[in-house]
Amino acid sequence: MKLHNFNSGPSILPQSVLEEASRAILNFNETGLSILEIGHRTPWFQEVLQEAKDSVIQLMQLDDSYEVLFLHGGATTQFMQVPMNLLDEGETAAYCDNGIWGKKAAKEATHFGKVMVVSDSSDRKHTYIPKDFTVPTDAKYLHITSNNTVEGTQWHRFPDVGVPLVADMSSDIFSRPVDFSRFSLIYAGAQKNMGAAGVNLVVVKKEILGRIQRKIPTIMDYQKHIEAGSLMNTPPVFAVYVSMLTLRWILAEGGLAEMEKRSLEKASLLYNTIDSLPVFHAPVVPEDRSWMNAVFFLTNPELESPFLDLCKNEGMIGVKGYRTIGGVRVSMYNALPFESVALFCDLMKDFASRNS
Repeated sequence: MKLHNFNSGPSILPQSVLEEASRAILNFNETGLSILEIGHRTPWFQEVLQEAKDSVIQLMQLDDSYEVLFLHGGATTQFMQVPMNLLDEGETAAYCDNGIWGKKAAKEATHFGKVMVVSDSSDRKHTYIPKDFTVPTDAKYLHITSNNTVEGTQWHRFPDVGVPLVADMSSDIFSRPVDFSRFSLIYAGAQKNMGAAGVNLVVVKKEILGRIQRKIPTIMDYQKHIEAGSLMNTPPVFAVYVSMLTLRWILAEGGLAEMEKRSLEKASLLYNTIDSLPVFHAPVVPEDRSWMNAVFFLTNPELESPFLDLCKNEGMIGVKGYRTIGGVRVSMYNALPFESVALFCDLMKDFASRNS
């Protein structure tokens, strides 16, 4: 039975990336060594790291005022590393609380300065993204989560603010063309659209750094990582390599415009199917629905377990909703083929016909 991988993360990777990475584990670029055992300061890995950085700049269409870093720790580490580098004690940062990850990011920032939550969608269980909010002019930055993996919402138009814009793009990075130059700092865990778990991408505009008075631990200082070229300590070599292969695949497939086209096709099919079947309902307002993570529920809660059992039996992997939310979550990252979504929709229709 063919499996269809809808996991929210770590998630599906392109088949060609898996094949190339598996070959490299045994023999990397005919060196006779595994990618798992090459030195991180060798020319071999330097080429991998440079291609990964160059691909990020190419996809984001950024100039040399930005720096690309591949760091340890995942996106959660950035919840503290961002304010540690950008926010002095007594200063204020603005945060959007549109779900669990935005809330956690705001909480971590309180250890370094003042936090003002300027957008909060908890009044409607995070089923929408408030657009009408004001950011204090003295805020050091505004932090948003571009796609809320757990709740299934996504920013489709980014706020226009007069302060530096910081975004956690972990779950929708490289899924669509964006004017990335509007952002002063972007970070993303790799395990959704960009590669295997174990590495975190940080893209930062250099002019926003070095403005605070606090002493920053060396390993947490963006400027020190820039000076060291992401090699301050041993990087996650294999994870960086898989990210490089995935970025190469995105470029070869047609870049971000093509990724967006495919995302829209998959998301439109799934949401249209949900809306057409009274057995299911999606609580997120249509204009804020995520193209990456569709969250929906069974109208009759007693049907949830039978539906999830059916999905499991039919090879639909990873569709159970987040543990605190419940319901169903279908993640449609770049590498997920349209065929998987189409078959899932057929399964939904069959289930609905037998349980309407």
